[in-house]
Amino acid sequence: MLILGIVAVVVVFWLISAYNGLIALRNQTANALKQIDVQLKRRHDLIPNLISSVQAAMDFEKDTLQAVISARNSAIQASAGFDPQHVKQVAAAETQLTGALGRFMAVVEAYPDLKATSNMKSLQEELASTENKVGFARQLYNDTATQYNTKQQQFPTNLVAGMANATPAELWEIEDAAERAVPKVEFRRGA
Repeated sequence: MLILGIVAVVVVFWLISAYNGLIALRNQTANALKQIDVQLKRRHDLIPNLISSVQAAMDFEKDTLQAVISARNSAIQASAGFDPQHVKQVAAAETQLTGALGRFMAVVEAYPDLKATSNMKSLQEELASTENKVGFARQLYNDTATQYNTKQQQFPTNLVAGMANATPAELWEIEDAAERAVPKVEFRRGA
């Protein structure tokens, strides 16, 4: 009888531990996702400043500016109510914004006077810093979500996953082939 009591206590403690572990990982995944959200908001808030600083100088590049504004607005809409079940939609919208910003920055490079202004340099540095932070936040989210998903699938914790309402978290993936492409680097010899 004593042995059955000890086994029952051990099983109860294990159930509580497994349940709490899944809840902790779910919360860490949600937190990591919110860190992406914070960095994306920073990125979204930076874009209007970037555009207003170059708008007068790039008056005839309205299509490029409009593409960035449109992609930003789509990304903001996609990230409203950002949760682990809608990662793919937000990732797709952010990929479009990244592409539009890349084209925008390529156009800026064609304007040496604009590129040389301290305001533009500052905004470019801020955007580059923000892009790095977004990348690190995505990596943290994917690492945490993978850990959470793995824990849900492992035996015997998978027996408790239903009680904890644990559902797999989507990973943040790059779906744009252009973003996946390896950049071509050429070294030219001086003449």
